[in-house]
Amino acid sequence: MSNIADTVKEVLMGVLPISVVVFILQFTIIWVDWVIFAQFIIGLIMVVAGLILFLLGVHVGLLPIGERIGSALPQTGKLWLVLLFSFILGFVVTVAEPDVRVLASYVDTASDGAVDRSILVYSVALGLAIFVSVAMAKIIFSIPIIYIITAGYIVVFSLAWFSTPEFLPISFDAGGVTTGPMAVPFILALGVGVASVLKGKSGSGDGFGLVALASIGPIIAVLILGMFYS
Repeated sequence: MSNIADTVKEVLMGVLPISVVVFILQFTIIWVDWVIFAQFIIGLIMVVAGLILFLLGVHVGLLPIGERIGSALPQTGKLWLVLLFSFILGFVVTVAEPDVRVLASYVDTASDGAVDRSILVYSVALGLAIFVSVAMAKIIFSIPIIYIITAGYIVVFSLAWFSTPEFLPISFDAGGVTTGPMAVPFILALGVGVASVLKGKSGSGDGFGLVALASIGPIIAVLILGMFYS
């Protein structure tokens, strides 16, 4: 019960500030139609309820299973198996990420359908999946994170010179939307699980930084996609 109460409090404290701002603007400056404002209130209630259920689901289901998977894979003693399932999990969790679908929908609308939303979603998912595998390799081989991040962004800024200008901002947004509520808990739990088995509890901190690494992949993938569209 304390977990439920903490989750409700966390959601309310997160949603309350923006709600207050919207209410102040409504009665001072914008004065939108009351039908639209009523829709906002209904949507707000649905968002609060949805976030509470989602976060409870993350704590009850996603985090424990992510750590269990991360703990079980290294015990097989097969490196390729760890990397393969890291890739698969990174791909499917990105396809399920709501933020990625929101970005793809807006890009599809803004481009009048020229950039298909499915292509964008799968490109972002592929990029993240590859770099989740890279992040797992970083834990296994004890590669300093600064080396991978530096190399990753060298590739990013090199590709930026060749990609179309329209895809450059989209690519960096793609890196941001993959740090959403679906992907982050699972990637972190997976990394902590792998690190805790390979290096013990004292080395479980190596499971952090994976989201920063993983978010490089979607940027690179969208920049390459932009080169094809050019």
